[in-house]
Amino acid sequence: MKDLLPNITTQLDNVLQSLHYFVPELYLIALFVVVLVTDLLFGKRSAKMCRLVATGGVLLVILQVLNQQVTLPANTTIRLFNGILMLHHPAISFKLIIDVLALILLMFFTWDNKLKQHTKGLSDLYSIVTGSLLGLHVMTMAVNLLSIYLAIEMVSIASYLLAAYRSGNAKSTEAGLKYVLFGAAASAVMLYGISLLYSFTGTLDIFSSQMQQGLLHVSGISSAFATGLILLGIAFKISAVPVHFYVPDVYEGAATPVTAYLSTLPKIAGFALLVNFITPLIVLNTTSNWAAVNVRIVLSAAGIITMIAGNFAALWQNSVKRMLAYSGIGHTGFALMAVVTFSATGLSALTYYLFVYGLANIAALMMANYFENNEDITNISDYKGLGFKYPVISLGFVVVMISLTGIPISAGFTGKVLVFSAVYDVYQQTHNTWLMALMATGAVTTVVGLFYYIKIPLNLFLKRVEIVPNEIVKSTNLVVFSSIIALLLIIFGILPHLLTKLL
Repeated sequence: MKDLLPNITTQLDNVLQSLHYFVPELYLIALFVVVLVTDLLFGKRSAKMCRLVATGGVLLVILQVLNQQVTLPANTTIRLFNGILMLHHPAISFKLIIDVLALILLMFFTWDNKLKQHTKGLSDLYSIVTGSLLGLHVMTMAVNLLSIYLAIEMVSIASYLLAAYRSGNAKSTEAGLKYVLFGAAASAVMLYGISLLYSFTGTLDIFSSQMQQGLLHVSGISSAFATGLILLGIAFKISAVPVHFYVPDVYEGAATPVTAYLSTLPKIAGFALLVNFITPLIVLNTTSNWAAVNVRIVLSAAGIITMIAGNFAALWQNSVKRMLAYSGIGHTGFALMAVVTFSATGLSALTYYLFVYGLANIAALMMANYFENNEDITNISDYKGLGFKYPVISLGFVVVMISLTGIPISAGFTGKVLVFSAVYDVYQQTHNTWLMALMATGAVTTVVGLFYYIKIPLNLFLKRVEIVPNEIVKSTNLVVFSSIIALLLIIFGILPHLLTKLL
């Protein structure tokens, strides 16, 4: 017992010191509790009060994350809570992206007519989203197999609840059920991989020398199997092939603001987690000639197949949400290009690309939601001629489609240029054929993307039909916010340094 006391004291000191760097997450814990209490105290008025508390709280969290970005010295890595979490500038950048997009989404929830009319109201949504933000933050910093699994489960449970939130709606119920079944299978697979990796190495810390030595001394097939199972679990969160089949049905069945949440925040946190998890594996590949899993080949192959599967499947979709779901899979494959560079330039390109993709995707779903509110339409073919009836929102929709495609002067174009540049720089040094294959696939699928994204502007402005007059639902907030995002996508495309300085 006496021998353990010094160790316990050291661990307690580490926990107390870690709290100083865990302030944004402590704010999120407090915010979650306050939103729950607000829901209980204010009765029928609780939705408005919960929205006010949640948005105000997330703003405070953003300020705390920005403070971390400014005060943490460059190239500094801090291990928190005895090595369970790791704080560095890339993790802070991912947290900042997640929080900014979450702030937009919290306001978006109140502008969906079907959610507002639902018997459950909106209060529970704010509780679920604020609670999930803690899990998303932890995902960006997790470097311990236990913290990785717990963070993913926190986000997964929130996602299941959101997907099935409109319980009286058959599609929403189906979406929630499919998400739960696929998510449970992915969690089980990942947990099995974690248990195998722990049994091989005797440690949960993925950055420890014990983990690296354990992987070197176990058979290649065993270590490849264990790490492969964990990578499959992470692939589920980022919607990568081969665990992407749930995406179109879940995104289509969920409420539109929930689709905006599912298609952005868990995906961005998943990429942060992927970067953390593969970093020690890359070290093993390069320094110890560990050949059980060649991370670059595995991720390159996944990226190529994901780009092809997502973009070509999107070509045949008529539903706006299904088209955006498949295109989101394609964007996942493109973002994997930045990951496989294993460079600081690639990581910077990744954060920029994910942020502008998140903005554009949320704006696209806001605009789709506007047409759904006013015209009760969800298919692209039903947009014919509506560009002249709703000119402002339609022009914004065109700008967003331009950005998602990656056409010049948009932020999407700048993001793709940054990713291509990062990959090409590494290719010049390594002459790796997989990198060349990635660039070729990325270029071809970008052209393919033009053919399905252009269908929306084509129907809005170039296909004329007789417009039937109807009462226009006032959705001023949707028009203003989505138009502001569309404008930002142009500004960040022309002046990318405004964004890169923050990230």
